[in-house]
Amino acid sequence: MHIPLGSPATPAPSRRRFLGLAGAAAGVGLLTACGGSSGPTVNTGQATGKAYTGAYTGPKVSLSFWNGFTGGDGPYMKKLVEQFNAEHHNIKVTMTTMQWADYYKKVPTAVMAGQGPNVGIAHQHWLATLAARRAILPLDDVARELKLAESDFIPAIWQAGLYQDKRYGIPLDVHCLASYWNTDLVKKAGIQDPSSGFESALAKLAAGPARQPFWMPNQWPAHMIFLSLLWQNGGTPFTSDASKAAFDSDAGVTALTWMIDQMKKGYSPKNVALDTQYNAFKTSRNAITWDGIWQINDLRTTAPSLHWSVGFLPTIGHTPAVWADGHNFVLMNQKSDDNKLAASKTFIDWIGQHSAEWAGAGMIPARNSARSGADFKARPQAAVATKLGAFRFLPAVPGIDDVGNQSYVQAVAKAVLGQASPKKALADAARTADQLLASNRQKFGS
Repeated sequence: MHIPLGSPATPAPSRRRFLGLAGAAAGVGLLTACGGSSGPTVNTGQATGKAYTGAYTGPKVSLSFWNGFTGGDGPYMKKLVEQFNAEHHNIKVTMTTMQWADYYKKVPTAVMAGQGPNVGIAHQHWLATLAARRAILPLDDVARELKLAESDFIPAIWQAGLYQDKRYGIPLDVHCLASYWNTDLVKKAGIQDPSSGFESALAKLAAGPARQPFWMPNQWPAHMIFLSLLWQNGGTPFTSDASKAAFDSDAGVTALTWMIDQMKKGYSPKNVALDTQYNAFKTSRNAITWDGIWQINDLRTTAPSLHWSVGFLPTIGHTPAVWADGHNFVLMNQKSDDNKLAASKTFIDWIGQHSAEWAGAGMIPARNSARSGADFKARPQAAVATKLGAFRFLPAVPGIDDVGNQSYVQAVAKAVLGQASPKKALADAARTADQLLASNRQKFGS
């Protein structure tokens, strides 16, 4: 089925996204650790203030709202903010966007200086780091005041917002890896659904309309593919307490070996550079690619003549599983009067209730109510939101993004490039990860 046009491009050039988050992770060590110096001279308890009654009735206030929605998702959030301002004469929200790399470096520093925003957005896997840096406030009281509970959300994303038994994020969406396929090539190969019997589908495609149907990248999103396959084979990236690496298990070796086998079978060329597999898909040089759902809108605008479809990642291992992350609302840990805090609660609550509109950015709304309407069910990513229990998230551990970037991300690249065997690459990376995890426990005081 040809996906209809209609939405601007989503965030993605994956190169910018990958390098941005990696750069942010590298910069986090420059910030003051929670176990180090005196930290921010601000409150460290719950974000309480005046009781929330469902609407802000105080004097006019101005709120600053920071995020990293610099891609095609930006216009959707901008439109929501403008709509909010139009409906709330006593609240003026000013949105500031910046690259995620800059965002994650700037937020803690700005909060320390008392110049941070009132409201922000954070990826799930960054919540623990920001909380350990005391850059954001616990939101258990806010969640109760807004009458939010796990039953309102995808359970996994609700639980992913916890760090040390406190809630630091109010979930907005989930985004995950997905499988895209060229419907014209799949049809020519006589395949109805390439997600069912995936390897058989690749063999048929290779024997027919697509000699190399499934290009395997060595960089972004290669580590997401690896993690998804790791979970599918019963493994985990880290031990249950996240004190040690576990991605070098038999499940990890099996996952990484499968990735390399795609080249050995001739389904993928070697040395697939960053973004090459995605660009090849847009020009019909391959038939299937695995990438994030944030590419949905990019495909609509940059490849308008391409006929494609998208679905949940095929189960290559024993259990359906897919790498996932999410955007969360956060409140900054700085001095703020009760009126601004109450207005911030109103803003977060309003955007959450309108998150079905945010789905236009290519995301999956975290709220169940936003996914139950006909508008969302008609969107391409609805086909990905069919196995919500299979979404997998990184553990809530400070600095976990940096650990991954310096360990299994590098191991996947080395193995796919043929520079090391899967077993050796993962074993070496696990030792690096263990050292980083130990260092982070000292750095973050937890």
